[in-house]
Amino acid sequence: MHKIISVQIVTGSAKKWISWIIKAVLVTLTFVFVYRRLTNSEGLKHFTDIITQVNRTWAILAVSLIVVLMVFNYLLEAMKWRYLTHKWAPITMWQSIESIFCGLSLAIFTPNRWGEFGGRVMFLPPRRRVHGVFAMAVGTFGQLVVTCVAGTAALLWFIYYFLHINQWVYIAMLTTGVGFMVLMLIFYFNVRWVVFLLNSIPFLKKYHRFFDVMKRYRFKELLHVMGYCVARFATYSFQYYIIMHLLVPEIAMYKILLLTFVFFFIQSVLPTIDIVDIGVRSATADKLFEYVTHQHIAVMAAVALIWFTNLIVPAILGSVFVFKLKFFDNNL
Repeated sequence: MHKIISVQIVTGSAKKWISWIIKAVLVTLTFVFVYRRLTNSEGLKHFTDIITQVNRTWAILAVSLIVVLMVFNYLLEAMKWRYLTHKWAPITMWQSIESIFCGLSLAIFTPNRWGEFGGRVMFLPPRRRVHGVFAMAVGTFGQLVVTCVAGTAALLWFIYYFLHINQWVYIAMLTTGVGFMVLMLIFYFNVRWVVFLLNSIPFLKKYHRFFDVMKRYRFKELLHVMGYCVARFATYSFQYYIIMHLLVPEIAMYKILLLTFVFFFIQSVLPTIDIVDIGVRSATADKLFEYVTHQHIAVMAAVALIWFTNLIVPAILGSVFVFKLKFFDNNL
């Protein structure tokens, strides 16, 4: 009996040490990647150069508002996450905020932000973590639908006004684009179809109880989640408008927003890692906005500022919550 207790104590101690080592490694990776990007980011250097030419008061106000919108953006995401989990793993608003920022900290050095899933669900009870992955998938899909619908509509506008392609080719693209937007909305509000497809795959059938998590969200709930997604999309779109209007005020508001929608759409389909994709973001935005301005440095500076505010700052804040993760929690 004493041997069993001793083994349990040793095992428990070992788990704690392993857990702390994992947390320390994750935090270290976060700060190493952040440091390397900050000391090598050309976009941030460009921002330093151009901001000196902008009215100091307006610049401070604009940057302050962008930071406030960043906080509001992730507050909306925390509210959405709490809503998604309230049926089977209720969490407090503060726990939701902790999990959001922890997920952001892990997302910046993992491909396509996969670390964000792990960071979030580790705050849930062990037996609900797999459920959490599929609940988050619903929210992520909703955000993707908003991005794709707005982005596709803006892309069709962009092609019509700037590329001047053959009329019949454009009609074909318009038809395809509208069909794509409609299908995205149909699939989102009928997410049970996705569950049916997953359950039809033989080697995945045994996981049906996890897939069924997605099927439990009804139209009204999906509409509620979509509301959060639209609000978030509007929030970070407005962030881009603020900084672009500050640095390149001659561009009309509707052009900034529509080009930003196209930019988001392109970013959503490009596989990348948050911490190293500033170059891709800058190049993409520069190519899009060159149709309305030749202020290339200003465009790259705007992208760098939003990247730093929306990804790097939250990742640093989230590293604090990494130490609260319970990798070997036996509580149900």
